[in-house]
Amino acid sequence: MKTPTTPAPDKVAIKRALLSVSDKSGLVELGRALAGWGVELVSTGGTAKALRDAGLDVKDISDITGFPEMMDGRVKTLHPMVHGGLLSVRDDPEHAKAMTDHGIGAIDLVVVNLYPFAQTVAKGAGRDEIIENIDIGGPSMVRSAAKNHAYVTIATDPADYAEIIASGGTTDFALRKRFAAKAFAATATYDAMISSWFAHADQGQFFPQALSIPVRKAEELRYGENPHQQAALYLPVGPSARGIAQATQVQGKELSYNNYNDADAALELVSEFRDGPPTVVIVKHANPCGVASADTLIEAYEAALACDSVSAFGGIIAVNRPLDGKTAEAISGIFTEVVAAPDADDDAKAVFAKKKNLRLLLTGELPDPARAGMAMKSIAGGVLLQSRDNGRIGLDDLKVVTKRAPTDQELKDCLFAWTVAKHVKSNAIVYARGGSTAGVGAGQMNRLESARIAAWKAKDAAEKAGWATPRTIGSAVASDAFFPFADGLLAAVEAGATAVIQPGGSIRDAEVIAAADEAGLAMVFTGMRHFRH
Repeated sequence: MKTPTTPAPDKVAIKRALLSVSDKSGLVELGRALAGWGVELVSTGGTAKALRDAGLDVKDISDITGFPEMMDGRVKTLHPMVHGGLLSVRDDPEHAKAMTDHGIGAIDLVVVNLYPFAQTVAKGAGRDEIIENIDIGGPSMVRSAAKNHAYVTIATDPADYAEIIASGGTTDFALRKRFAAKAFAATATYDAMISSWFAHADQGQFFPQALSIPVRKAEELRYGENPHQQAALYLPVGPSARGIAQATQVQGKELSYNNYNDADAALELVSEFRDGPPTVVIVKHANPCGVASADTLIEAYEAALACDSVSAFGGIIAVNRPLDGKTAEAISGIFTEVVAAPDADDDAKAVFAKKKNLRLLLTGELPDPARAGMAMKSIAGGVLLQSRDNGRIGLDDLKVVTKRAPTDQELKDCLFAWTVAKHVKSNAIVYARGGSTAGVGAGQMNRLESARIAAWKAKDAAEKAGWATPRTIGSAVASDAFFPFADGLLAAVEAGATAVIQPGGSIRDAEVIAAADEAGLAMVFTGMRHFRH
């Protein structure tokens, strides 16, 4: 293995450049700058044509290799005359002799961006077209140039052309090293897209033997969950579902790690209601503290806020309808960190403009709650991967297990509570009545305590609102997993619930059903669990 016999030179003059790009952005401007410095331009196919059309002198790659482009362009740069010019260690006598003996000229700058594989997949192209858009020669040249960055400058991003132009035709080692790192990241991301497509779309493997996830940094965040932690936001490269990461921020200070995390939780939940009536979700620390559906958005907000007005302070709000001025005015009544909506009218934007720290995010179409996908969690020494929880339950999926069947209204309340419980940290208990949460119990170590906490919150909400009774009276209660004992169910009875929805499946189901019958409850089993840790 050869290494340079002397340290890499700091300054390297560009005398010959090889340009082969699918994205022609900025190409002509760069070409003119290079030509102005007397750089010999070598190019291929459409890139050469674009440069010639701009009046620049260009050599075809075939003039260098002595071979024509062939096999529909599949073979054009895979040649020793190209890669020898890229990989030669300039100060090594053996390398220099080989270049002289074989007439290989050094290439000092490579400008390459790769075939549009992701765009081809995204437009729904057939398999043959997708395969043809797997670049081979491009990544090979990028890797050769990047490896030999001691002498060769590699540019893979049109955004970097300005730095090359500013260099005046002589690049320094720091720039070449930085561009090389970016180049290897580009080819790694490109290969990750291809391997991901082969594994998932082409081969139907959800858990391939080796997993590559192509993502690109969107921004570095101020810090993570806590100030001593670092954080950044990465976005998928290639086709992906829209979500909170793709939302347009209309106003407000930059989003933090916790803002993104909580806003994502709010958006995921409100998306469950994207085809339903106007719905508002209020989230605090990734748990919903109030959810309501109503005839209007402002009515839904008022009902959601009433569920837990204390926790809503400093919370995150998501809505499933374009935001109007009247609802924005109501939301502005308390301190809110983030509001996410499909859109907002001018009145709503004007209201929020007075709240300079409030972040308004416009998401466009809400995500599909039933979409496929993966969820990832790092653990010490490894990574856990699972399919995202896209399970949904409808009326036809419910099994009545008690003597008394639920009324139509109780069924509606059961399904509403169940939908919310899916997004509450386990152990989750949710009381709901009339399209609104009455009390939410989250993240407790046992289900009984979650039931009690949710009931206590409902009593507290009633006192603050001046209601005669808490909204748990006559409510439906949802449990994200089965009741292991009857005690959690009895706590719900004490809170005033009349209907229960739970997965079932406990060895004590009979005991729990008997307790429900004795209390006159209606209970349905879903056969599906929604743990959320």
